Amino acid sequence: MASAAAVTLRRVVLVSAALRLALVVFGEWQDAHLEVRYTDVDYLVFSDAAASVAAGGSPFARATYRYSPILAFLLLPNSLLHAAWGKLLFSAADLLVGLFIDTILELRGIPEKMRMWSVVAWLFNPFTFTIGTRGNCEPIVCAVMLWILICLMKGRVLQAAFWYGLIVHFRIYPIIYAIPFVIVLGKGYAGPVGRPTLTMWRSKQQLQNDEVSQIEEPTSFVATVWGFLSNFISRNAILFGLLSGSVFFAWTGIFFYLYGWDFLNEALLYHLTRTDPRHNFSIYFYHIYLHHQQGFSSIQRLASFLPQLIVQLALILRFSRDLPFCMFLQTVAFVAFNKVMTAQYFVWFFCLLPLILPWSSMKLKWKGLACTVVWMGSQLHWLMWAYLLEFKGRNVFVQLWVAGLMFLAANTFIMLMVMKHHNYTQLFSLPVKSGNKVATKKEE
Repeated sequence: MASAAAVTLRRVVLVSAALRLALVVFGEWQDAHLEVRYTDVDYLVFSDAAASVAAGGSPFARATYRYSPILAFLLLPNSLLHAAWGKLLFSAADLLVGLFIDTILELRGIPEKMRMWSVVAWLFNPFTFTIGTRGNCEPIVCAVMLWILICLMKGRVLQAAFWYGLIVHFRIYPIIYAIPFVIVLGKGYAGPVGRPTLTMWRSKQQLQNDEVSQIEEPTSFVATVWGFLSNFISRNAILFGLLSGSVFFAWTGIFFYLYGWDFLNEALLYHLTRTDPRHNFSIYFYHIYLHHQQGFSSIQRLASFLPQLIVQLALILRFSRDLPFCMFLQTVAFVAFNKVMTAQYFVWFFCLLPLILPWSSMKLKWKGLACTVVWMGSQLHWLMWAYLLEFKGRNVFVQLWVAGLMFLAANTFIMLMVMKHHNYTQLFSLPVKSGNKVATKKEE
């Protein structure tokens, strides 16, 4: 007989699946009957690339296709079966993310009710259930990243490395998680039986009943740097790096052989040098818009990249042991400081948000609500100016740029609030050596 938890999860997934199926059907109707399309323009690019592959050509024959050929191969049924195949595939990956969230939280000892709320935070988030149904491929990336986390939690280092190499090839941005993965795969990763020991979640009441908490604060900067450097000689870290790098270069080599420089320039190099002159949430968009025709010097490119790099390193060195929390902060910061920022990027950190909710002391009322209002309000404020520019043709570039600055400030504020209210907990329990002093923290 199925447990109550399984029944509850099944119901949540079935309802969310029905919602996504209804949106896919509605989207097909809207595209056929209304002027404003429901389908994301990127989906048309994916579909055209897949049609080109089905005809024996290159996916890069379709202008603006700047993804791995794997995506075009996955969408071949768009030409052979039905044009909505890709939307169903992306929506299925969306549901898989919900299941993986439940698995990760269950492995860490989260009670059923709290797990369900965390799953609901993903499955019924308007940002997430519209992304897949409109034809955006980001749910696939989210699902693979959570699967990698599950593999690491279960001690399956080689499997995690294979999928990590593949997903970095598929979508380059997960490269930002490489250093945290190396850190957690250090000498204390695997216990005597070869499987890492997870740090279990503990309720506030459990902490109050203990004289001290087993939760350790982030270590000092110097200690973290030294610990990171010493991890490079860890067997697991070396295996992870070698295999993931081999998988990445293997796929890259295969497609370079098939499609040549078109593949390398469009799918990889383009994303490293991308400068999009169209209006977007990024604070750099106005400068790029004004100087796009002249091009950009190496110093200008470096100046825009340095803030992003500095913030990434600071977060990694401070929070890497609490891996899901570190990944969440990294992703928010990466998106907020990126040269190009669109709404689809928000999904990258929304899939990680449910993994840190049980460790947050922030209540929905009032601080949680304030964070939501600040983030949504600053985004709507930007969208107002974008509407005046895009649809009304008004010269509001400066106002739109200022709105982008306000959105960056909102993201920074939320990151600080999340850090302030997070109960820092290492993902893996490190073995305590004899004679070492164990760091403890009294619950106040």
